[in-house]
Amino acid sequence: MIIILGSIQMAPGQRDAAIAVGLEHCARSRAEPGCISHDCHVDAADPDKLVFVERWADMAAVRTHFAVPASGEFVRRMATLASEPPQMSLYDATERPVG
Repeated sequence: MIIILGSIQMAPGQRDAAIAVGLEHCARSRAEPGCISHDCHVDAADPDKLVFVERWADMAAVRTHFAVPASGEFVRRMATLASEPPQMSLYDATERPVG
């Protein structure tokens, strides 16, 4: 499984627009093959920070996701709503049972 953690610091006055763009992207991404989950959260400690948590079946699904034109458009739109460059990290993970 691939886990992607991303965040953007929303520019002043852009919070509602950034959340709307983020939710639209999450809904579209969830319908893609290999998407296990794709969520958007407002950071409880910083209400102007939007955090994305994604889980994908494998790297092939992530590559396909990144190649979708709407994914590139999402990045471009978010960049116009951010006060600094977005952050993103990818992790190759194995889910382990709890307990």
